[in-house]
Amino acid sequence: MIDIIDIREKKQSSLFEKLLGRSQLDRTDVLAVVNDIIQKVRLQSDAAVYGYTKLFDGIDLADIGLKVTEAEIDEACSKVDGKLLEVIRRAKANIEAFHMKQKENSWFSTEADGVILGQLYRPLEVVGIYVPGGTAVLTSSVLMNAIPARVAGVKRLIMATPPGRDGRVNDSVLAAAREAGVDEIFKMGGAQAIAAMAFGTATVPRVDKIFGPGNIYVATAKRMVYGFCDIDMFAGPSEIMVVADETANPKYVAADMISQAEHDVLSAAILVTTSEKLAYAVKEEIERQYGYLSRREILARSLADYGAAVIVNSIEEAVGIVNEIAPEHLELCIEEPFSRLGDIRNAGAIFLGNYSSEPLGDYFAGPNHVLPTGGTARFFSPLNVADYIKKTSVISYNGKALEKVKDDIMLFAESEGLDGHANAIRVRFE
Repeated sequence: MIDIIDIREKKQSSLFEKLLGRSQLDRTDVLAVVNDIIQKVRLQSDAAVYGYTKLFDGIDLADIGLKVTEAEIDEACSKVDGKLLEVIRRAKANIEAFHMKQKENSWFSTEADGVILGQLYRPLEVVGIYVPGGTAVLTSSVLMNAIPARVAGVKRLIMATPPGRDGRVNDSVLAAAREAGVDEIFKMGGAQAIAAMAFGTATVPRVDKIFGPGNIYVATAKRMVYGFCDIDMFAGPSEIMVVADETANPKYVAADMISQAEHDVLSAAILVTTSEKLAYAVKEEIERQYGYLSRREILARSLADYGAAVIVNSIEEAVGIVNEIAPEHLELCIEEPFSRLGDIRNAGAIFLGNYSSEPLGDYFAGPNHVLPTGGTARFFSPLNVADYIKKTSVISYNGKALEKVKDDIMLFAESEGLDGHANAIRVRFE
């Protein structure tokens, strides 16, 4: 089901180029469809959203409206299993505690010569969260996107998620939204939901920034509305890379690789190991565990296309591959994982040791599970409180302070051919 690739001699594999080429955001057919949806939502407002919801989700919401009512949320919360609700609350506490440590404060620096400089940290006013429907119920995604917004102090937090054919939103998603402090929830999905939040409609408020995962149409729509509002990141298919030596447990490694491969047919699960024995044992374990899991159709495709066990000469070589690929999730299942932590330059999240399983980060530990994919961990960071903050610079000079530097400023401006800039300083001292 996964390939065994031995690069101890040739040092190269086409697999790594294949991994970095998984993005489909440049498909011209998708771009055309999404552009048409965005333009219709801009022009036709709610009517377009209703139309696309009927077309794509098979439900006519014209009579009941787009907005989820408080009564619907109350009913949903009453139906959620009590044990699950307690787990959601414990996860919320962990996520909140972690993100509270990321908060920053405005600052000012006052100099003796009449100069005051500073930076104001202000939360975004209105934020939109997209929660996909599809084959998985991403309750955890609600918590991971909404809780940092609340920690940051966002004033108004809205959520969009596609309804089922009964016109309802999943109960646990609604319960998580209430626990996380979402203000308003709208029954809409796909590119039309992104357009509605980006431009606003008669019902849906215009947001400053859109967060949350989605399919290729959602991801493309986010990219196309960027500039009208901000977005969290350009997300691609999920991936996990496990670096392991002979001390790793093949059962654990196989299970963690499967946990990411089940997301999507484009998801990648790669083992990089110094142990040939482990590579074959993991392959056998994947084939065994695959047999009793529910998402076998997705797993069969993703593991066949983007699953592999790569055998290398040394952990140093494995680390080099990690830094080249910059995986979304990285597990270090080696004898002394902390000894290699300083060598890892590019990874979204690092899981250290055999009991730091990737789903721990997806659901419960506290760090955000919204991570850079497709090699973008070279320059993107995990979702964090700063993503919900805007910064404003503050500058104050009195006359004496400006006089000390006026000649420097005028010379700089004139060197750029901007004599109007120079004049703005000069007139103050004529």
